[in-house]
Amino acid sequence: CVRKGQPTGARAVGCLAGDAQSYILFCDFFDRIIESYHGYKVTTDIVQESDFNYDNLKGGDDFDQAYAMSCEVTAGRSIEDYCFPTHCSRGERRQLFTLAKTVLEQLGEDLPGKLYSIDELSHESEGRRVVMDSPPLSLIKIGVARDWPDARALWLVRDGTLAIWVNMEDHVKLVSYRSDACLQEAFKTICINVLKLETLYKKLRHPFIWKPHLGWVVSSPAEVGTGLKASVTVNLLHLAENKRLDDILDRLRLQMEATGCPGIYKISNLQTIGFNEVELTQLVVDGVKLLIRMEKRLENNGGIDDLVPAQK
Repeated sequence: CVRKGQPTGARAVGCLAGDAQSYILFCDFFDRIIESYHGYKVTTDIVQESDFNYDNLKGGDDFDQAYAMSCEVTAGRSIEDYCFPTHCSRGERRQLFTLAKTVLEQLGEDLPGKLYSIDELSHESEGRRVVMDSPPLSLIKIGVARDWPDARALWLVRDGTLAIWVNMEDHVKLVSYRSDACLQEAFKTICINVLKLETLYKKLRHPFIWKPHLGWVVSSPAEVGTGLKASVTVNLLHLAENKRLDDILDRLRLQMEATGCPGIYKISNLQTIGFNEVELTQLVVDGVKLLIRMEKRLENNGGIDDLVPAQK
């Protein structure tokens, strides 16, 4: 149930949880999946830590712009007392949408934005680049597209720094994308607004799901712990052909995914548990800088063996 892709393909798990209790009732199954995917042994003796202090991140605003093209940070969250999108009923989904609408209206008092229904997203609009005519194939495959497009929505911040999806893969998913590849600012945006949302949901007595040994729990075992993915899109034309690439990515704890454009790849953290949010993003920052150094060496017909890090 864990598939490791080629250097230009992401790893994936072949299962999802129906609710948070599944991770407890079927721990013998899910713990093995988490261990295999993340290389992290689940134990109740270790508490998953969180660190949303974005000032602790070193770098991320100084990538070589000739190579780093854009970046994105996402964070998924699930709401206590509700089944995950893979299993929730139409009634639950509508209740979750009502909760999200209330929360986002309050968030919008400090951070102006607009909530779009999926129906509205099916039509192009000036100033909004997101268009969704039909459910993504990925959602159809996992059963999340039931009753489409009922009670799904996207909240967009007016200045374009943040988007929040409601009732898609997760109950709530925050996305901060930047075309200047400033990962530091994208991470800061996510940290600030995850904490704001957490506070607002708690006030409504529906906190985010947290398990001490698993961290923030979401439907996919591939994202438990922090629920965080940080990625940088980079031009690595020469490095992508290097025979040591698989080994290098493993040592850096990163994954590399093709974008469809020759030489352009998305580099992101593979692991989401066992590290806090700052540490995971730091892995991406340091790893991307090293990969760019290697790419420059290869462009000049140089070797990269001395740059390959020690075993992870």
